[in-house]
Amino acid sequence: MSTDNAVITTDMDLLRFATAGSVDDGKSTLIGRLLFDSKSIFSDQLEAVERTSEQKGHGYVDLSLLTDGLRSEREQGITIDVAYRYFATPSRKFIIADTPGHVQYTRNMVTGASTADLGLVLVDARNGLTEQSRRHAVLLSLLRVPHLVLCINKMDLVDFDQTIYEKIHAEFTQFATKLNIPDLEVIPISALQGDNVVERSENMPWYSGPTLMHHLEHVHVASDRDLVDTRFPVQYVVRPKSDEHHDYRGYAGQIAGGVLKKGDEVIVLPSGMTSKIAGIDLFDKELDEAFPPMSVTVRLEDDVDVSRGDMIARIKNAPTPSQDIDAMVCWMAPGKLQPRQKLAIKHTTRTGRALVKDIQYRLDVNTLHRDQDAQELGLNEIGRVHLRTTVPLLCDPYSKNRITGSFILIDEATGVTVGAGMING
Repeated sequence: MSTDNAVITTDMDLLRFATAGSVDDGKSTLIGRLLFDSKSIFSDQLEAVERTSEQKGHGYVDLSLLTDGLRSEREQGITIDVAYRYFATPSRKFIIADTPGHVQYTRNMVTGASTADLGLVLVDARNGLTEQSRRHAVLLSLLRVPHLVLCINKMDLVDFDQTIYEKIHAEFTQFATKLNIPDLEVIPISALQGDNVVERSENMPWYSGPTLMHHLEHVHVASDRDLVDTRFPVQYVVRPKSDEHHDYRGYAGQIAGGVLKKGDEVIVLPSGMTSKIAGIDLFDKELDEAFPPMSVTVRLEDDVDVSRGDMIARIKNAPTPSQDIDAMVCWMAPGKLQPRQKLAIKHTTRTGRALVKDIQYRLDVNTLHRDQDAQELGLNEIGRVHLRTTVPLLCDPYSKNRITGSFILIDEATGVTVGAGMING
């Protein structure tokens, strides 16, 4: 049992967060500071950074050099949509999705933030809130990222002025009331000097809130997942060929919602066949229960027909299959999204085809204005779209479940992902 608990603990102690900021807001320095202060870089990496800092004539160790290798690759034309960084502290593991800030990279930010538990928006204390800062907050809100941190960086360049912090804090809080941001923290920092990043700043005695690292380590994300509505999209049917396991039949996948327990009465959709959970397997261990985001194999008591793309749910709490989908779509391709267009659609493990019935409006992510005269969506634009699918999707509103409430659109001719959708309730 201790092994099972260890696995569960590992899952729950992972925080995914996406960083967003304008080019000179100090994002690279902040990520470098987090890696450096959490001792997540090798000594030879640090030596290389110290050498380069010295060669450039800096009087300090330029921690942005830890991440700027990726930036120079981007500048050379190598496509890196989102740069992922990994680090850990004794209490939690972290995955950082470093997303580009420019408007032409909206699709990249959507990609990086779609699985994030927390969004970190960086602003330069000298400039205050910019159009980009507001756009980043709107996108994080649209993607239902449950926790948001506004880091007011470069406080050292404004003499750690409390008035400037309070002005930006008030302005952003006022703007956030228009958005769906359930949890907001505003932290004044200096990524360059380390103030309030990991160690509390002596330069800002007027600030009594947490440091950034303390907040990242302690923000509670387990309850953000839907633990009520059981959703288990079947990814693969497990039928071992060996004589020893010839009777074994299981259904593998990642739990998208709810808690699965041995003995639960369940329904298989879209067939509507019912059964009970005979067992839940994780590698060679059997579990009594499992919950998101665990990947497990479920066995049923009855020999019902289950295949990839089906969904296992509770009998009295199952999603309603629908072929008419109303969603917010971020268009990611150079061509236009237009009515009557036909595309492939992938929702959880289910695939089909979709027809664009109409475009209701295009959303201006800077002003939240809805252009109801829009007849198409261009690259990096977001709008409300009606789709008709060839197969019923077993979906929930995105506001309720970010996995069963999302889908991607694919160009059938090229196989390229051209859109990402969030289903409206």
